[in-house]
Order: sequence, then C-alpha cells, then structure tokens
Amino acid sequence: MLTVLTRRVVALLLTLLAVSVLVFAVMDVLPGDPAAVMLGTSATPDTLAALRHELGLDQPLLLRYFVWLTSAARGDFGTSYVYGVPVSELLAERLAVTLPLAAIAVVLSVAIALPLGALSAARRSSAFDHAVGVLSQLFIAVPGFWVALLLILLFSVRLRVMPAGGFPGWESGLGAALKSLVLPAVALALPQAGVLTRVTRSAVLEVLNEDYVRTARAKGLPQRVALWRHAVPNAMVPVVTVLGLQFTFLVAGAILVENLFNLPGLGRLAYQALMQRDVVVLQDVVLFFAGLVVIVNFLVDLSYLFLDPRLREVAS
Repeated sequence: MLTVLTRRVVALLLTLLAVSVLVFAVMDVLPGDPAAVMLGTSATPDTLAALRHELGLDQPLLLRYFVWLTSAARGDFGTSYVYGVPVSELLAERLAVTLPLAAIAVVLSVAIALPLGALSAARRSSAFDHAVGVLSQLFIAVPGFWVALLLILLFSVRLRVMPAGGFPGWESGLGAALKSLVLPAVALALPQAGVLTRVTRSAVLEVLNEDYVRTARAKGLPQRVALWRHAVPNAMVPVVTVLGLQFTFLVAGAILVENLFNLPGLGRLAYQALMQRDVVVLQDVVLFFAGLVVIVNFLVDLSYLFLDPRLREVAS
C-alpha cells in the first residue's frame, strides 16, 4: 500500500509541474502588455520600459518561470498588478465563496442523483424509470447558465424569496451567506446530477445482476435491503469516478455562474483578471484551479483502493 501511495504522489507532483509549465507558457503568449494596460495609452516608451523592468517582464521566459515557481512553492504568489495586494490574500478571500459553492453543488448533485439512479435501476422499465430517464436527459440538455437565469426569474423576480445575486459575506451570518449561494449551487448541480443519475443507474443495474445479489434475494432478503446494503455500495467505483470528473466541470462552470450571480469568487476573479490583463492573478488562479482538479482526481484514484479491495492487488 505504501508503494502504491508513493507512486501516486510522485505522479501527482509531476502532473502539477507539467500543469505549471503549461499555464505559464499560455499566459505568456496572451495578447496585450500588462504594463500598457496599467499605464494607459498615453504612457511614453520610457515609462513603459521602466514599469516592465520593475515588474520583471523584461526578464527571459525561463528565468521568470523559475522565479514564479519557486515563489509559489514558498506560498508567495506575487502581487496583483491591478489591486496592488498579494495574490495570496485575493485567493483566500475568494476561496471563502467558491469552495462552499462547489461543496454545496456536489452535495446537491449526489443527493439528487444517487436515490434517483438507484431506485430507477431497481424499478427497471417501469414508469418511474422512464420518468427518471426523461428528467436526467432534461438536466443534461439544459445549459447551466440558462438554468441560472430561470432560477433568478422564478425565485428572485417573481416569488422574491431568494436573492438574485451578490454575497453579503460570512460575517453577516451563516443563514444569509448560505441563502445567497443556494441558487448558484442549484444551477451548477442540476446538469451534473443528470449525468450522475444515468451513471448510477447503469452501475447499480450491473451489480443487481451479480450472483451474490440474486442469491441474497433468493434467500428472502428484502429488495430495499439488497439494493442499499449490497448493490449501491458495490456500484460506487464508477459513480465516484464520474463525480471526480464532474468537479472539473463545476470549477469551469463556476466562472460563468459567479459572474451571473455577481459572486466574489475565484471564477469572477479570473474573469476580471483576464479583462484587466492582470497576468499574475490570472496565472495563479488558473494554476490553483488546475492543481485543485489534479488533487481531486488523485484523491478519487486513491478512493478506489478503499472502495474495492481487489484493486489494491492490481495496483501493486
């Protein structure tokens, strides 16, 4: 087990290193000059050159990458060109919105998909199964931003029971802060719940056809007990796999949803940094997003070894 864990950690570190190279290279070829954006169109060439030297933009690419990587490894992510504050402070401030939003969306997605998918598999070819199939397809087909707009029109404009956007801050109280995240989380969760429902149904159906489940049912075990005690736990490997992949879509979707709901999260910070050509903030946010996805998939990979002990022998 220790050998397997060591291999996975080494692979994780190499993946993060490759991601950092890719992120830095892509940020470097983006059009526009950060110094010109900061000083405006009336800046003289001498002033631009002085600011580029102060920001280190006139250094060779490899040197700038090495300085950035070593500083990031020490927890120093640089200073924002636009805000003039350490990027680490911006990340910490915006994470307080994005991480709870993603967590609520994941919980909602699982809470919707797992019961629907399992019950749909247990009642195969029934009216309930067909209804779940149509509902999950609808969740998949409708874009998240359209769901967000519908939620705002229904619950904020017409019913006036939920805020249409903004974030009051955690200091205003847990209830008020969570209330402002409900609609964005639902908008993020529903498309992912549709995919997860179909995967759960297929995985549970496959397990229900296994000999040990049929034997348990033949011995008089109630269908409900056989489903939730034997079938669902043994169908979790593909479900967890898709859940890990969905985290990537939740992170990407947060950029659009946070802008729609005017939430001060990492997605909105990345959008603002792109518009303002704040390269330091943008590359740090992108690296954080990419690193978070890599780490989540690493944890999902490790979870296989606990969900299915047979995979420990294969991995070793």
